[in-house]
Amino acid sequence: MPDDVFHPVDAETALAGTPPGHKDELRLWLRLLTCTNLIEAEIRRRLRTEFDTTLPRFDLLAQLERAQGGLTLGEISRRMMVTGGNVTGLATRLEEEGLVERRPDPSDRRVQRLRLTARGRRDFARQSAAHESWIAELLGGLSDRDRAALHALLGRAKASVRTGLEGSP
Repeated sequence: MPDDVFHPVDAETALAGTPPGHKDELRLWLRLLTCTNLIEAEIRRRLRTEFDTTLPRFDLLAQLERAQGGLTLGEISRRMMVTGGNVTGLATRLEEEGLVERRPDPSDRRVQRLRLTARGRRDFARQSAAHESWIAELLGGLSDRDRAALHALLGRAKASVRTGLEGSP
């Protein structure tokens, strides 16, 4: 990256002067958050630049690509962890563009299921392939061994978080 590019100070960097061992859990969480934010910002930028689309649109198409029978708006909302209103507006725009279609549910005609159109499948396949290569590029500085170790450690961290949530109100 050029030296003249502005880099905002993230929360992790702000704690850089904290003595080792001090607030280790907080420092770990901030490192995870910083990595996530850096990757997500770059993916958002590349989706916008290369496909003139957004991450929420990509995510909705990804959910539909995984569900051969389609999904209701409520199912999409739960999977994406967003409100129904967000999904409704997004689905309407994608339908207007010919990327998704609404069809009655075979078991309950009152329910509409959203599915990818042929064009939607083609567009998503291109975006998905690019997304996969971007992630590989961004994490390419890690060796196979480092990626495996990090994956295992993050699995343990995920289990720790779930265990902590079990005792939460």
